[in-house]
Amino acid sequence: MHHLSSEMQGCINACTNCHQVCLSTAMGHCLEVGGEHVEQAHFSLMMACAEICRTTATLMLIGSPRHKQMCRQCAEICEECAADCERLQGMEECVSACRSCAESCRQMAA
Repeated sequence: MHHLSSEMQGCINACTNCHQVCLSTAMGHCLEVGGEHVEQAHFSLMMACAEICRTTATLMLIGSPRHKQMCRQCAEICEECAADCERLQGMEECVSACRSCAESCRQMAA
């Protein structure tokens, strides 16, 4: 088993948390509230964010040399998701998880 640096473990944790928060917020809060929260562009962005976070964490866990490229992409999508969630009501946890993940991914990609 390869050794994970504390920086990488922190990024895996941030990605895993963001995956969980985006998915549970979309399936809970957004579906309950409806309206703009379930419009295709917003909802699919949340799903894309959850999925890229899951995939990015997996690439780091398996020691893929491509994790840096994925971290760059993940940071971009997380920032986009955070901004979109910020304009809607009751999405603070998602905004926070996305921003934290984006920051951690930017550091890993550097």
